[in-house]
Amino acid sequence: MQNGENGSVNENVGTGSLVAETQTDVPENGESVAKKHKGFTGRIGFVLAAAGSAVGLGNLWRFPYLAAKYGGGIFLLVYILLAVTFGFSLLVLEIGIGRLTGKDVIGAFGKLNKKTKWFGFVSLVVPVLIVPYYCVIGGWVTKYLFAYMSGDGSTGAMTGENAALYFNNFISSSWEPIVFFIIFALLSFAVVIFGVQKGIEKIGKILMPILAVLSVGLAIFAMCQKGAVEGIKYFLVPKLEGVNIAEVFLAALGQLFYSMSLAMCIMITYGSYMKKNTDIQKSARQISVFDTCFAIVAGLIIIPSVFAFASSPQDVMQSSGPTLMFVSLPNVFSQIPYAGIIGSLFFLLVLFAALTSAISLIEAIVAVLRENLGMKRWVACLIVFGVVLLLGIPSSLGFGVLKSLSINGMTILDIFDYVSNSILMPLVAIGTCVIAGYFVNFRAIKDEIGLKVNSMRDRYFTVMIRYIAPVCMLLILIFNIIGL
Repeated sequence: MQNGENGSVNENVGTGSLVAETQTDVPENGESVAKKHKGFTGRIGFVLAAAGSAVGLGNLWRFPYLAAKYGGGIFLLVYILLAVTFGFSLLVLEIGIGRLTGKDVIGAFGKLNKKTKWFGFVSLVVPVLIVPYYCVIGGWVTKYLFAYMSGDGSTGAMTGENAALYFNNFISSSWEPIVFFIIFALLSFAVVIFGVQKGIEKIGKILMPILAVLSVGLAIFAMCQKGAVEGIKYFLVPKLEGVNIAEVFLAALGQLFYSMSLAMCIMITYGSYMKKNTDIQKSARQISVFDTCFAIVAGLIIIPSVFAFASSPQDVMQSSGPTLMFVSLPNVFSQIPYAGIIGSLFFLLVLFAALTSAISLIEAIVAVLRENLGMKRWVACLIVFGVVLLLGIPSSLGFGVLKSLSINGMTILDIFDYVSNSILMPLVAIGTCVIAGYFVNFRAIKDEIGLKVNSMRDRYFTVMIRYIAPVCMLLILIFNIIGL
């Protein structure tokens, strides 16, 4: 079996054959993929939808914490360098595979090489595990938005020790988190059921500009508060004292990997909806810039606010994830003028970010059912919604009535998160690079991306996908397992 650079890969894909086949994009039933998918109308629609999938909760509750922990500006510099090298390469690879094949993740790997179709099923496990618990957390965001809009954020219910008590009472309830989980899931599926153009693309064009305005507005407000300058310095000024560069590198690499929605089937699925005349590299650069800018702006919202209003800001910044989002920040917001309005705007921002990510994950699963089983979109959505309820309700109850089912202190939601994010996603990324680089027509993928033969970019991309990216992903996997 050859590597695909110079000759035939297998009986299914030979040199140039995959390119010729996908130019017409005619599946077995004779219906064009473009017509079947009703893909994105153009580059703007694709970029906004893909950027929406990348911009999620990780940007808001993980990125500021990591930047604060790993030397501020040093972390930012390493993150940006990785974004324009490692992240960009993996992003264009997944988009290129999707558009080249015109298929969902299972169909894509099967069309590249019949012997690698099984890998598509492995990849699909990632969104299947993530969507249920992501909708549970989305339900928490929905609850907090409702709480601030109804006035709880201004009554002292979320201040001091009450902040942690409020959150713990909510997530341990036997019914309330399930109600908000279902509300968030219904909002997400309501978009997906309308399809790519009328649902995903349209909501992206609406929510992403609002998201940008909200985030910039909140960042400006936060940076203008008394004491915020110290937070800005803490976030942006490089600090070398006590910083381990190897740990900074691995932390930035891991954050970038999760932040850009890599190895989640999303970019392959969205790539299959992309028009042939849309520049993949240009689109990927815009997605990377939007995602990175949003992460930085999120840091400029959270860290200056903490330094301006928290009594022990550096202690607060040691918290991440749900603790930062639902305990520390509400406590900080209670000290801010117009706390109810600021809290409402912030959680509206978080809700929009969570929705755009959930929508993309759901679409990746729905696309598989539609392509492989010939289901109508609404039927596929109904089945996926059932799976989300089946796995999401136990995740929601894992903090209350099912708390006894925890393993080594990890709740059901924590277990789903660890298996999908820390184990499966790095493995899927490694597998994608190895399959693309060694077991299929790699030249056809690079042609789809727009890399000229033997050009500097072509050679750089080959080295990145075949050697550097797999090693980096292996380091992330080891880093996650040993828990450094």
